[in-house]
Amino acid sequence: MFKFLVFCTLAVASRAEIAEEEDVLVLKKTNFDEALQAHPNLLVEFYAPWCGHCKALAPEYAKAAGMLKSEGSGIRLAKVDATEETELAQEYGVRGYPTIKFFKGGDKESPKEYSAGRQADDIVSWLKKRTGPAVATLNEVTDAESLIADNEVAVVGFFKDAGSADAKAFEKAAEAIDDIPFAMTSSDAVYSKFEVSKDSIILFKKFDEGRNTFDGELTKEALLSFVKANQLPLVIEFTEQTAPKIFGGDIKSHILMFVPKTASDFQDRMDEFKKAAEGFKGQILFIFIDSDVDDNQRILEFFGLKREECPAIRLITLEDEMTKYKPETDSITAESITAFCTQFTEGKLKPHLMSQDIPEDWDKNPVKVLVGKNFEEVAFSPSKNVFVEFYAPWCGHCKQLAPIWEKLGEKYKDSADVIIAKMDSTANEIEAVKVHSFPTLKFFPAGEEHKVIDYNGERTLEGFTKFLESGGKDGGAPAGDDDDLDPEGLEDVEDDSDGEDGTDDDGHDEL
Repeated sequence: MFKFLVFCTLAVASRAEIAEEEDVLVLKKTNFDEALQAHPNLLVEFYAPWCGHCKALAPEYAKAAGMLKSEGSGIRLAKVDATEETELAQEYGVRGYPTIKFFKGGDKESPKEYSAGRQADDIVSWLKKRTGPAVATLNEVTDAESLIADNEVAVVGFFKDAGSADAKAFEKAAEAIDDIPFAMTSSDAVYSKFEVSKDSIILFKKFDEGRNTFDGELTKEALLSFVKANQLPLVIEFTEQTAPKIFGGDIKSHILMFVPKTASDFQDRMDEFKKAAEGFKGQILFIFIDSDVDDNQRILEFFGLKREECPAIRLITLEDEMTKYKPETDSITAESITAFCTQFTEGKLKPHLMSQDIPEDWDKNPVKVLVGKNFEEVAFSPSKNVFVEFYAPWCGHCKQLAPIWEKLGEKYKDSADVIIAKMDSTANEIEAVKVHSFPTLKFFPAGEEHKVIDYNGERTLEGFTKFLESGGKDGGAPAGDDDDLDPEGLEDVEDDSDGEDGTDDDGHDEL
């Protein structure tokens, strides 16, 4: 009996050893299984101490943990330092930071990827939808008031008959949306409180109109479209927290207004932008970016903008290929923005391709300097074999490659038919080549066919030489075989890196 009591005491003590920081469990390889047994519904963040995105998430993550704990919820939040707990990170396929996974019912074999926003309310709402019924029941007015008060967006179905076809379609739509709470009521008092006279579906929100009422034939698909069109503000600011909603939504056409929030005319410009947005709801997402924020400078660079050139408007589509558009006028009025967006929706705009001016000495050094304006003339010369590095000035892997690329240029500087070149792809764009990561190496063999061959071999002088001497066969692959990066690389939401330089372990830096 004594031994049994000692064993139980040690077991309890062991369980108590799972440390907490701001209501977040601190997990290691040694206590991970134990944590899952004690807390079957567990959200786990795999982070790196140096990761900027992890630091930005930390206060909201802790806030969400506190909210759930104070409610007495069985759902807990935890974190794992993936740079220390490398075995755990490898077991769960962690390649970027933060990676967030939800373990439901103690199942450690197939956790669900967290897919919602990075604010506390988003986290709590997503978890409740994952662990509870897709549709809550509102029996009292206070239930409805609490739901609406506690959430940025909430959808309420007013159905006198909970078994009706419309109510069933409502439930199907609710099951398909993770990050917004759905509820249903048949209470006369709730109907009266919200001035509802017949069966309806209302989306309540803490911005813009405050509420939207669904209109039309009720199907799951129609309701999902309605929710997606109304769940975001007419104009949304790009931040670390809003980025997942912006890039994870169904609307892939985004108009961006780069403007300093400290400007004296900031609100006037916002009013004009918002007025224009009303006419393109559900078609184009209107986003403003504070051009004075240091973390946003990479985005300005991506669009070829400098801080001093703001305010400015740009439009981008995030389909299979990212395509940018630039208005002909610098005017920021509701009329000019509406005209620009109308041209876009009617397919009348040409893509905007950035280019620097051709340097006077572009061909003076062994490695030739290409820009948008001279690229096609050089790369597609029928008598030249042209090997091009597409790079970014800030790219760590590009800096590592630079001395090798210079030696390659030196090796072929006197060649009659081989040109070694480079192009800064943060400042130059071309229609023929879409660059998604850095460095990208492509070979343009001589001839009239305008062929493009990707280089996928070793980044050594010997590897490059074999590739060129084989006519692009040794180490090459047809263009298009590389993996396209997610458009979210634009907003840098995921710190998909394995080192402090922000680089991928595949030897590429993301756009």
